[in-house]
Amino acid sequence: MKAARLHGPGDLRVEDIAAPGTPEAGWVKLIVDAAGICGSDLHNFRTGQWISRVPSTAGHELTGTVVAVGEGVDTVAVGDRVVADSRFWCGECVPCRAGRRHLCAALGFVGEVCDGGFAEEALLPARLLHVVDAALDERVAAMAEPLAVALHAVRRLPKTAGCVLVVGCGTIGGFAALLLSRTFPGRVLIADRNRARCERVARVTGATTVDLDRDAIAAALHGAPLLAAVEATGSIAALNQLLDVLGSGATVALVGIFHGRLDIDPNILVEREIGLLGCHAFADELPDAIGMLAELSEPLISLIDREIGLDDIPAAYEHLLAGHGDGLKTVIRMRRPAGT
Repeated sequence: MKAARLHGPGDLRVEDIAAPGTPEAGWVKLIVDAAGICGSDLHNFRTGQWISRVPSTAGHELTGTVVAVGEGVDTVAVGDRVVADSRFWCGECVPCRAGRRHLCAALGFVGEVCDGGFAEEALLPARLLHVVDAALDERVAAMAEPLAVALHAVRRLPKTAGCVLVVGCGTIGGFAALLLSRTFPGRVLIADRNRARCERVARVTGATTVDLDRDAIAAALHGAPLLAAVEATGSIAALNQLLDVLGSGATVALVGIFHGRLDIDPNILVEREIGLLGCHAFADELPDAIGMLAELSEPLISLIDREIGLDDIPAAYEHLLAGHGDGLKTVIRMRRPAGT
């Protein structure tokens, strides 16, 4: 079968490898239907930060169809359509026992600890799989995991803010804006240097586009303070700009994967009581995100940038790293419909 495997930083190859065999006890074999390329996939490709085994099949945003189950598996059955939880937790440490698996002391991810979804077939632990409606579009199902990440960040924000600013209209930022547009009672502002992408998110969500500067924010809010924001760029420069436009008492949900180290005057946080909240993956939001997929299918599909095949993955990485495109998500379809 074909698989896109990471051999080291900057070294991603589409190769013919042996298909997975019979799943062991507690594991499940899938035919992969679709998968998404995540910003963390690109970060790992650039830096090698999370490479723990080589070569490894990348891809943690995936949906597939169960074709075999190992001994003791009773949560899914052959023929089920499923999506995967990306988090590979130990189940034994203090955070795991407290139900905070996203903070597992030994946390790894699908596509790192075990082979992921950039392949025609995959083996995954049954505990990571959630059954979805067989009628759900596979492109939408493949977006369950990043939608859960965005939902986790949105839920960490204060509920009393009159406005939320989302900085960065990549996948997580765009999905956060989409969720806020459906659930948040106040105004949603969005900012991104990629004007075309920002405008696409605005069309889909009804959010208001703004520049990330004091005058633009003040004008958009008619002088009211900005008290809540989602930072989804992973840019140190963008975060410093954001801190400059926040009102006193504001909260920022940090969900971007950063490059570099933060250099700020901590007195800004102390004197203005600004809270920075780290948002790592998701907690228990995946089932809720799955439950939203049918309702959000149309806007999610409209936010797709490109649909590609397995052979196109290395070129897609380069395309995304170069900052091209006005969409949010590149989706790999393993069996693309005729005419696409």
